[in-house]
Amino acid sequence: MKWITRERPKIDRIACPWLIKRFVDKDATFIYVPFEQVIPRAEAEGAIPFDIVDVEYTHYEDQCTFDYIIKKHHIDDPAVLIMAPIVRGADTDRHDLASQAAGLWAISAGLAYNEPDDQALLERGMMLYDALYSWAKYLRHIKHTQQPFEDQLIDIFKKFLQQEKDSRKIPGWAKELKEIIQDQIDTNLNLSLKGLSETLQVHPAYLSREFSKYFDDLSFGDYIRKLRIDKAVQLLTGTGHSLTEIAYLTGFSDQSHFTRIFKKYTGKSPSIYKKELIKK
Repeated sequence: MKWITRERPKIDRIACPWLIKRFVDKDATFIYVPFEQVIPRAEAEGAIPFDIVDVEYTHYEDQCTFDYIIKKHHIDDPAVLIMAPIVRGADTDRHDLASQAAGLWAISAGLAYNEPDDQALLERGMMLYDALYSWAKYLRHIKHTQQPFEDQLIDIFKKFLQQEKDSRKIPGWAKELKEIIQDQIDTNLNLSLKGLSETLQVHPAYLSREFSKYFDDLSFGDYIRKLRIDKAVQLLTGTGHSLTEIAYLTGFSDQSHFTRIFKKYTGKSPSIYKKELIKK
């Protein structure tokens, strides 16, 4: 069966072909074309379009196309289910979902930058996801070194628990974390809970659990996305930037991802929001 999607793939548009060939149709072939050609070419060649809006194989709510294929084809392989939040986190800029998500995004972006041919990129990407699958199936409990880093973090975690056990005040780490996020939100497009936990010397599990108590009842990922949408609204209101430029300036992986998240938070697409501003 033929499958077709947008050109210049990075995460979902390589992860999905890997999943299809390994668990759905080993003889599947994949076509990458400019966005506006996906539907016409799909109809002409009898191919299945995926990872674009208004088709069956696409994003649903907070899940990506990789998640939909797992659900649609009843894939219950344990290693694939471990991979799912990593792919989702990398593809939707929610690196708090899995510690490996930021690394997957970085490697995928670099791979796409180095390889201009989409079919060659897919071939290399298949090796990447084969490796990730092997890690998930056989190696995920193996540590790279025997350094006592995890024990140190646990000690820090216990220290913070003890210090804040009887306190209802905003803890010092929360104040410091808010300042770091405010300072870096415009310049660091890859803020991650793991990276911040190392900066603060607070265990990432503790940060993840306690974060919403001091940040508007939002998870780390939702809070960062809200700040980026707030910035996007400012850019739409006070600048002449295009939607593509605003998506880049606010840290979204592409305009499609930006549009989806913007609509989720404001109830309107960026283009409609901008048109209504102009009318005013």
